[in-house]
Amino acid sequence: MADQLANKAEGWSGRFSEPVSELVKRYTASVDFDRRLALADIQGSLAHAAMLQSVGLLSEADLAAIQSGMAQIRGEIERGEFKWSIDLEDVHLNIERRLTDLVGDAGKRLHTARSRNDQVATDVRLWLRGTIDDVLQLLVDLQRALIDLADCHADTIMPGFTHLQVAQPVTFGHHLLAYVEMFARDAERMSDCRRRTNRLPLGAAALAGTSYPIDREQVARSLGFEGVCENSLDAVSDRDFAIEFCSAASLLMMHVSRFSEELVIWMSPRVGFIDLADRFCTGSSIMPQKKNPDVPELARGKTGRVYGSLMSLLTLMKGQPLAYNKDNQEDKEPVFDAADTVVNTLRIFADMVGGIRVRADRMREAAAEGFSTATDLADYLVRKGLPFRDAHEAVARAVRQAATAGKDLADLSSNEMRAISPLIGEDVRQVLTLAGSVAARNHLGGTAPAQVRGAIAAARTRLAAG
Repeated sequence: MADQLANKAEGWSGRFSEPVSELVKRYTASVDFDRRLALADIQGSLAHAAMLQSVGLLSEADLAAIQSGMAQIRGEIERGEFKWSIDLEDVHLNIERRLTDLVGDAGKRLHTARSRNDQVATDVRLWLRGTIDDVLQLLVDLQRALIDLADCHADTIMPGFTHLQVAQPVTFGHHLLAYVEMFARDAERMSDCRRRTNRLPLGAAALAGTSYPIDREQVARSLGFEGVCENSLDAVSDRDFAIEFCSAASLLMMHVSRFSEELVIWMSPRVGFIDLADRFCTGSSIMPQKKNPDVPELARGKTGRVYGSLMSLLTLMKGQPLAYNKDNQEDKEPVFDAADTVVNTLRIFADMVGGIRVRADRMREAAAEGFSTATDLADYLVRKGLPFRDAHEAVARAVRQAATAGKDLADLSSNEMRAISPLIGEDVRQVLTLAGSVAARNHLGGTAPAQVRGAIAAARTRLAAG
């Protein structure tokens, strides 16, 4: 009898001659993870009920009963008092059963003109829209933390690298602003994804629409959707909006991972550019001297987790014929996991960046190594009239000579400089300084301190404008 009652709750008991087995029930149930859609489900159901009443499919008394019952259910869920049942399979049937217990037939009428297919698609879109809003705010917080740190170090010189070899001097502020640009593009992608997520599937019913005189636009307006899904088959079956979110999340985490890699390198005693606040690090169970950068290391690892969510969803959808298939029950856990990973990572990174202690002296010492001003010497010769290729060759010989002598280019004597090229005069000394090198890159996008401060002001203005 219990199994028959459970099947009756599903709404299909008349079709079957035996109850669902316990094994199948456990295998197909999703309530353990989709219950986090509960508040979105209630929100969508209330909008649906209000529309049913406005088109004459639900009485005012029934609407009032549904609204009262849903308010009680929301309270029970928020207080942790709601009793979830695996027998009712998912979040939707759990809420519908509780509503029916509370308000009787009015609860049974709520499902008029909708299916669980368009209901769940609506719930996921509502939930994801809110999550994207959280991610966008956290991206703003992280960018502001990076900008504040860059502002303190617009003049701090460090080595710029290519191939992890010293290339040219840059300022630390300029380096940090590179990540501000990356995270700004991540925010753009998330905003684009939000627009495509913010379309209402409700009204598509199971797959073909409904014969009832519904008003989908009313529901869309009440739920803050920008429009409706225009094709009922597409509305219930596709999850490209979730895939797009995981794609944008993967790019975002890739940027986090690149930054994490640099934090780990910079914090190594062999480099020693920065120190992270103790609260973001751990020690060793055996080596008492250790201070391990666990947060950036873990973020670097969690990036693969988000990539996995993207691949799971792409694989989930690639072979599905129209319209809805039970496969799509598997869409939620990858999206939930990717969202949780991104939100938690961004929240901790914004805090961590604010606690970075910069060792400017060590950065400057490292910038003085590796002949980082060699390009400046070549540019100097070009300005004196030497063709660039000849200048490049002359400076390459000078670097070889200095390396053999254990000197930097700036340490070469005047006679050694003139041996490189008779065009070199005493004014070359200013060119070979680290400060002179970065100051020379005084154009839009360059590393000169004046340009860095201008970029910081522009970034602050952009964030303030939203």
